[in-house]
This record gives sequence, structure tokens and C-alpha cells, in this order.
Amino acid sequence: MKILVVEDCRSNRPQLGQRVERFGSTALPAERGGDAIALFAEHHPDLVLLDVALPDMDGFAVARRIRALEKSGERTPIIFLTSPGNDADIERGIAAGGDDYLNLPINDIVLGAKIRAMHRLVLMRASLLAVTRKLDAANQELVRISSSDGLTGVANRRYFDDAISVEWRRARRHSNSIVMMICDVDHFKSYNDTYGHQAGDDCLRKVATAIRQHTERPSDIVARFGGEEFAVVLPETTIGGALTVAEKIRLAIRALDIPHASAPSGFVTVSIGIASAAPGFDNPPDDLIQAAGKALERAKHEGRDRVCRADAA
Repeated sequence: MKILVVEDCRSNRPQLGQRVERFGSTALPAERGGDAIALFAEHHPDLVLLDVALPDMDGFAVARRIRALEKSGERTPIIFLTSPGNDADIERGIAAGGDDYLNLPINDIVLGAKIRAMHRLVLMRASLLAVTRKLDAANQELVRISSSDGLTGVANRRYFDDAISVEWRRARRHSNSIVMMICDVDHFKSYNDTYGHQAGDDCLRKVATAIRQHTERPSDIVARFGGEEFAVVLPETTIGGALTVAEKIRLAIRALDIPHASAPSGFVTVSIGIASAAPGFDNPPDDLIQAAGKALERAKHEGRDRVCRADAA
């Protein structure tokens, strides 16, 4: 246990340090408040014994500076060293961030008891912090699992519904456009019938990976929309930019060379419908989804393995 001993009296400071070390702790001596703050920042002691009267600043200011240096969730016990009967100093010390006090001159029995008590607090706090971090990690993992599609690893439909609402409001605030595309694996039912559901699952995983690889911005959203359909949301993107992305996705999936005997090309392909909108107060995101869906229907009707946009004839 490292203990920062802040005492301005040159005769008392070494003596107090020696007494601290007799209890199995390491003493970090400091005479001035500035030195104490520097030692605290460098060594991160487990306990601070802090005299109220110091040459350059009072102990209350030192305590406030120490508290300001601590990160969220950290709290190093501070015990003020005060004269007997000085209740005002005790009150100010607690208000400045102190946890306890010792009357001068210090009694060895009381000093040992205080150090042991504070050591227990340090251990309890460390244990609580470790448990808290584990809970935070577990909660983050639960959020990730609940928002991901178990088969493909991209976002699931529930996440998509929440995310597009958020992006819609953000685009409306900043007067930006938002683009959505729906990618549908062509003739997927016949693929499953021919090669089996396990091969179908593997096909969907490969398609999802290809789509994700061509939507690299942190703000882009890729989600499994349902069955063999994937939705892509591209905030702050022009329709021209989205068409470029869509064509890259279409070609990337062709390049996978996944055999499909029932498809005209002999390989797995996708049809993509694209729609763009400038969000307002009278047009909900459902309008954008429906427009992208209609564009997808046209892509299928025109022969599949192509990209169609909602506002093009």
C-alpha cells in the first residue's frame, strides 16, 4: 500500500513516514502542496495523509486538486491531519474531498487502525470497480447480440428500424438527404431448393460480407431486412454516390462466383432498388422504404442482376 505523507514539519514528516512503513506500507513524503500533487499524479497512491497547514497552499486546496486529477470511478482516501478541537478544519476538510481526520500529535494505535480501515476501503472499491467493468462489458455484449442478425453478423431488422428513425431525424435537422437501398438475392428460393438450407445460409453470409465491405463509413448502416433481403442506409449521400456504391456491391457479389444452376447467369446475383429523400415533417421514413421497395420490384421485373432507382423511368 502506497501512502502519500504530506507534512510541512521537517521533523514530523520523516517520523510519520517511518511509522507508516512499520505498518507494511510505502511512504511517499512531501513537504509542499505542489510537490504532493505532482507525487499523486505520478504514483497514484492508495491513501493520502494530508496536513492542513502547508507552506505554499493549504491542505484543502491540495485535496480539491487531487480530486480533480482522479478519473471517473476513482477515489483515493484522504485523511486530514488537524489540531485537536479544530472542528472547523474537519468540516472544511470533508467539504474539500477528505474522508477522515487524525488529531496531532498522532497516536500509533489510532494511525494503524485508520490505515487498516482505509486499506479495506481501497480493496472494496477495487473489487467493486472490477465487477462494474465486467457488468459494463456484459451489457455491451448484450446490446451487440440483440442488435445483430445471428446468421450474417450485420444489424438485424429491429436495429434497422431504430437506426433509420434516428438518421431520418438527424438528416431533417441538418437539411441533408438520405439514401436507402434494398438488395435482394436473385432466385434464392430455387437456390435453397437445389443446394439445401446450409448452403443457403452460407450464401447469405457471403453476400452480407460483400455488402458490408463496400459500405465503409461509420455512419452507413447494413442490416438484414428479411429473408434474403438486405437494407443499406447511406446518410448524407447523393443518389449518384449511392448508385456507384450499389453497382460496386452488385459486381462484388457476382465476383463471389457462387454457383447457381437455376439462375440465368449460372451464379448468384442480386437486384438492388435505390431511393433518396430529403426528410421533412410530412414524410416519414416509411415513404423512403416503400420507394426503395418499388425500385427493387422494377429491377426484378426488368431481368434481375441490376440496380434501379425509384425516381428513374
